[in-house]
This record gives sequence, C-alpha cells and structure tokens, in this order.
Amino acid sequence: MSHSNPSSLKRQGEHLSDDGASAIKPSRLKIAIPSEDSDRKNANRRLKDVEICVPIVYGTIAFYLGRKASESQSHKWTVYVRGASNEDLGVVIKRVVFQLHPSFNNPTRVVESPPFELSECGWGEFEIAITLYFHPDVCEKQLDLYHHLKLYPEDESGPQSTKKPVVVESYNEIVFPEPSEGFLARVQNHPTVNVPRLPAGLNLPSPAPIDTMNDKDRGDTKDHPLSQWFMNFSEADELLKLAAARQQVQAHIIKLRRQLSLVEGLPQLSKPTSGYECI
Repeated sequence: MSHSNPSSLKRQGEHLSDDGASAIKPSRLKIAIPSEDSDRKNANRRLKDVEICVPIVYGTIAFYLGRKASESQSHKWTVYVRGASNEDLGVVIKRVVFQLHPSFNNPTRVVESPPFELSECGWGEFEIAITLYFHPDVCEKQLDLYHHLKLYPEDESGPQSTKKPVVVESYNEIVFPEPSEGFLARVQNHPTVNVPRLPAGLNLPSPAPIDTMNDKDRGDTKDHPLSQWFMNFSEADELLKLAAARQQVQAHIIKLRRQLSLVEGLPQLSKPTSGYECI
C-alpha cells in the first residue's frame, strides 16, 4: 500500500468532475466466442449476428475518519461492481472476487451474491484486482478488471472532509457475441441487459431461473446507502443506445448481403422483346 500524492495516481482516461469525483472514459469489453467443443458441451445453440451488452460500473468510495482515524486506519472505503443504472447484475454475474493488498487479513475476498461489494478500513492506496465470474449459460471465461483505490482528493489545500468522500468509478460495457438461446431467453426482458431487436420468427426456449432471481430486487443498488455518491453515466447510456442502433444496422446489412448473394446466384431474366423499355 502507498500513501502517495494523488496527482501521481491519475491514470490515462480518468476525469474529475466538479465535485472531485473521478470517472473513467467508457469502453467496451468484448468477450471471446466459446469454441465449438464448448458449444457442444453446453448443448445450447448460439445466435449468429447477435450481441448482448451489459453496462457495468466498478469503483470505490472512501470516507476520511477524521478524529476516529488512527495511524493504520485513516479511511473507511467500499469497492463494488454495480449496474450502470443500479439494476441487479446477478442475472449475469455469478460471483465476484476482490483481490486486496497482501497486508489485509484474507486478501482474497469472494462475494457470491449481489450486491457485489465489500468494505474495509485502511490508510494506503493500492490496486484492487476484480474478477467477474458469469453464470454457465452466459460465459465460461472470467473477466479481470483493475481499479486503483483512491483515498485522498486531488485538492489537498485544506483538511480532508469526513462528510464528502473520494469517489472513483469506471464505466464499461461487457459485450457477449453470439449468445446462447438460453441466456438470451433468460435476460431479454431484464433491465440490466441491452438486447438488440431479434429476428422475426425467432422462438426462444423457456428461461431457466437462477437463484438470484428468486428474491425481488435482491441486488438492486438504487436504494443503496452510498447511492447518493454514485456517478451518473447518462452520457454513456446515450453512447450505448447509439452502439445498439449501429449494431442493428450492421445486422440488417449482413442480412441484405446474404439475400443479394442468393439473388445473384439465380439465372438472369431476359429482356422483353417489345420496343418499350422501362427506365
């Protein structure tokens, strides 16, 4: 752990808002398509030219303890992974593993159900490794993320406030290409997931329930005690809508190209023998 000058910890793509909170530029994390062997093992047909997008936010909120602070515990902080609109991520994510600094007791923390978060006290800043594990019908591969815990504000011109925390959040869009029919059937109406317009006549199997869907709003963070400090990613949401629209256009182009290739393979009709020609 390190108690470094916060300005030296600023990463490329990190931005500070007017209230001192920090956000990372949106990016898209595309999950690799499983191998054919994996598909046979799952016995679940995958949908070509379809992508499912899940917007997530991960970050930390740190409060200075003020008079309660000690040399080894100056701040209380929370690290978390949440839905970009504070919806329940448990429909996609099975568990999250947070890897803390080795100086903590049990530095590998496993959170098996939403909300995916943990809180600790400490004095130093360090990088937290965050590993996402998905439900079997979503993806067999894990996704590794990294987040730098920040305890001290950019402006240290006065005593640190105990009421205003240091907030650092990153927005990402996890893209699952060619999802299984089972996955799509289960999440197509869930607010956490962005699903493109599906081909007409597509019949999906009945969705299989998962444990986290039994309790209503189990992982919803809209009423979270720290929600007032969560950053608003409305601009990122607009970018996401544009990306979804572009995806639909690309899928339509692919469909038209296939139809065109079929038409070009047919024998050409002969011109009419009359002296009139339509222009």
